[in-house]
Amino acid sequence: MAKKSKGNRQQVIVECTEHKSSGQSGTSRYVTQKNRKNTPDRLEIKKFNPILKKYTIHKEIK
Repeated sequence: MAKKSKGNRQQVIVECTEHKSSGQSGTSRYVTQKNRKNTPDRLEIKKFNPILKKYTIHKEIK
């Protein structure tokens, strides 16, 4: 049975911005949560990209 979302928490997917321009295959994506009341804009987080082997900026995708 699926869990109902309570309150303002929303599940989002963040994807690496540098990976597309590097020309390598694959993608670096993470699933996280955000509070849509406090953060109505798109989320930007520094996360580790295992393909590029460094920390890069990951932006929220729809």
